[in-house]
Amino acid sequence: MDVAKAIRLCVDSGKVKMGAKTALKATLLGEPKLLVIAANAPADEAGDLKSAARHSKVPVMNYSGSSIELGVACGKPFPVSALAVISEGDSSLLESVKK
Repeated sequence: MDVAKAIRLCVDSGKVKMGAKTALKATLLGEPKLLVIAANAPADEAGDLKSAARHSKVPVMNYSGSSIELGVACGKPFPVSALAVISEGDSSLLESVKK
């Protein structure tokens, strides 16, 4: 499965929240089914997100690309360091994490 395509399909057909601060707030509220964190996300933000995800029992996907590449995968013209997947829509993104 191509992760970038699955992320794009998730953004287009599901519900996501982009950005580290927004994803952290959503995670603390227990909203997301999955967190996607870019490889070059700032260490403090990534640490906060991973800690919140552990406490909220939200799975974390470490995206191998940079925040610019994650932004492109989301179809945005700006970097995205983190993505909270609220609803996956037609994507099979959550199935790839459960394996």
